[in-house]
Amino acid sequence: MQYVNAWRSVAAATGRADRGAAEDGVRLAYRRAGLAEPEHVIWADSPKAAVEVVVEKLVGAGRSVREEVRTRPWAQERRRIYDELGPAGWSALWSATGAQLWETTAALADRIRTGIVAELATRPEDEPDVRLVLLDAVLGQHDAAWLAAFDGRGDRLTGLAEVARNAGWWWPYEHAVVISERPEALHRDEAGRLDRGDGPALAYPDGFALHAWRGMPVPAEFLDSLATLTPERIRAEENAELRRVMLEYYGYDRYLSESGAQPVHQDETGILWCIAMEGDEDVAMVEVVNSTPEPDGTHRTYWLRVPPRTRTAKEGVAWTFGLDGDTYAPMRQT
Repeated sequence: MQYVNAWRSVAAATGRADRGAAEDGVRLAYRRAGLAEPEHVIWADSPKAAVEVVVEKLVGAGRSVREEVRTRPWAQERRRIYDELGPAGWSALWSATGAQLWETTAALADRIRTGIVAELATRPEDEPDVRLVLLDAVLGQHDAAWLAAFDGRGDRLTGLAEVARNAGWWWPYEHAVVISERPEALHRDEAGRLDRGDGPALAYPDGFALHAWRGMPVPAEFLDSLATLTPERIRAEENAELRRVMLEYYGYDRYLSESGAQPVHQDETGILWCIAMEGDEDVAMVEVVNSTPEPDGTHRTYWLRVPPRTRTAKEGVAWTFGLDGDTYAPMRQT
């Protein structure tokens, strides 16, 4: 677990790279791969800027050596440990280490690639070149998942690990290497998804940024408009996904109270409300009151999102417990 926590911190690290340590790691990775050290080290303020350097400015760098520096050593180490531990042992090791980080780091890397393509491939004919350069990238800190699995099990990957601990993505070529800075800001929700309502969820020093609300990509100008939302503006939004973001930001209970919604059903468990959404499924909510009083004697109201097909408040509350309405019969509510 110590390795997992350490590499989780690496994957989420922000702030300026330790350029000296990262460059030392690059040189060690080249030596371990049996290659001459790169003659030139070029730094870029973001992965996007690094791709621009490779596409537009990198001359005489030679071929990509990603296969020798990253892919082949990884495969050989995996085979060595797999042979040592056996199938069950390897599976247990991966489950306890890399698997703990894989989903969030892979999703973040995919989002970065998508953002780079969107900004640099403004013409369809440019996209293949951008994507080819992205295939040459070593992901640095975002390779944390698989590096966690090998940590403490040999020094073959030490160079790659040192770059990851101290920098972002990098591109190894025969005679030159391009290294990206880490992000200067990273905001995620409890599920590890990019999430911020008042600015970029991921931002690099040169201004390359990704905007997201609970993992969903959104335009920067869309976030700027959230502070002035009204029920009318929410209803007028034609994009169903953006409308859901608006509702979450605005608050379902506030939307209900300010849009003149009418209750669909009421019983001893609460009140069922339904918001009709044009071009999308209806939003159903059950309003419930906590039976346990607050310190000041008041009772807090909660709103439970339930499936659109829900017909009664009891059925909705039961669904939140994984039950159907007929079997839901609590002895005491808290």
